[in-house]
Amino acid sequence: MSQKTRELAEKLIPEEELRPASVEAVTALPSFASKMRECERIHGTPYSALPHEVQDALVLRRLRQMVNTVRLNPAWRERLEGHGDPATFEEWQRIPLSDKDVQRDLYMESRPGLVVPLERGGFEVVASGGTSGGSPLEIVYAIRELHDTYRIAATFMGEHQLARHLTGDQPKWLFTTLADYQMWSSGTMVGGVLQNVPGVNYVGAGPVTAGVLEHMFSYPGPKALMGISAGIAILADLGVGLKREARESFRVALYGSGVLAHRRRAELKALFPNLAILSYFAATQAETIGLQLEEQSPYLTAVPGLHLIEIVDEAGRWVAEGEEGELVVTRLHAHEAPLLRLKLGDRMIRRPALDEPGLRAHRFEFAGRTGDVLHIADSQYSAGRAYTAVREDLRAVTPVDLDEVAHEIQFVNQREDRAITLLAAVDDVAATTYAAEAALGPYGAQHLFLNALPRSLSLFNQGEANPASIEKTGYRFHLRFVHRSSPEIERTNVGKVPLVRERG
Repeated sequence: MSQKTRELAEKLIPEEELRPASVEAVTALPSFASKMRECERIHGTPYSALPHEVQDALVLRRLRQMVNTVRLNPAWRERLEGHGDPATFEEWQRIPLSDKDVQRDLYMESRPGLVVPLERGGFEVVASGGTSGGSPLEIVYAIRELHDTYRIAATFMGEHQLARHLTGDQPKWLFTTLADYQMWSSGTMVGGVLQNVPGVNYVGAGPVTAGVLEHMFSYPGPKALMGISAGIAILADLGVGLKREARESFRVALYGSGVLAHRRRAELKALFPNLAILSYFAATQAETIGLQLEEQSPYLTAVPGLHLIEIVDEAGRWVAEGEEGELVVTRLHAHEAPLLRLKLGDRMIRRPALDEPGLRAHRFEFAGRTGDVLHIADSQYSAGRAYTAVREDLRAVTPVDLDEVAHEIQFVNQREDRAITLLAAVDDVAATTYAAEAALGPYGAQHLFLNALPRSLSLFNQGEANPASIEKTGYRFHLRFVHRSSPEIERTNVGKVPLVRERG
């Protein structure tokens, strides 16, 4: 980092702001968004197009400011005891990681983690139903900063993700089927972003029926729609009766919550000929974590200046490019209610940063939930990679391609019985079962899994297991086809299908 770049960051966040002396001083701090705008003005360049060195210098300065700010709070001061002011990203990586339990302890009930007391007002509480952990979870934001982040994310989204698809002179539409009106939903956060995208008309539709979708899609002009993956998948059914003009006007489907099955993608593409299907990766704690900009690439792009996105190993250190680690997010716009280095429960692969004249941003690729692991004896196997390996081997010896026939898949690990079943929801259970069993034979599924599972170990754990050692564990493996929407596949109360469920 050059001396000139460092001096600019110090000018933008001067010493008296770097170390606020009191809670009162925190309430008077200029927003980080204002620092980004001033940086743009000085360079005459949009923030997202600034060189990485310039962005990194300002972000590091902001992180130092955050550490000094949280030390005004007794709970944070105790938590950061022994950790100094991080002058480098290397030192920042020594700051303790936070998890959902830390978030719950600091920002629920008496909310002891707030730097500025709740009694002052001006906060918004956003809550999650805890669909993965089962317990509700709340987070607190200062409203003034929340609206800054909505505008920053929305502008980036409009320019770099939607603009190439929503073209022409007609009105442009952006819908969401997320329940934006519900407290217990990340739709509260995402809806705030979507309604700030420049040049589009926003409709917070909530869950829709075929009739409502037909009405929405009767509006003239190109359309984009955001929802959880299940909410996007069902559009292939809801849109069957739409007129050709309406189907052609659907240009972008944005899905959250991880992965959209290949089968559903194909059905959507067949029904909506102009559709691009892209990932919008968000969480209740962070309204826009990563956006997929190109359909041809699964890479997610972080919005510059919104959050610090880290992909870390078990020690909290950054993994190298191409390596997999855990997603950690620090919201940069959080004077009053900061939360440092929060683990969101997702696995990511760190990818090379985007470094083009018009856009310089960090990138990563979704690799699954942290809990998407198959525990067999003392070894842990990636469920995502296990599915890919099983699918490849099944396709090699049978006419069944799970990507093509399965609407949903789920591994069920019955640990007491030492049995793992891969459930696949299909249209024709009898025909698909016959096609697979006729080729595999009575013990085919067992051999299929034994040969595929070793390939689901990470690069660093390969050699830890082989077919013989897995068989010695006593585990039995099954492949079962069930009817679409079968109750045997567990779903969360918002319709999500976890990749792994453990029983017993």
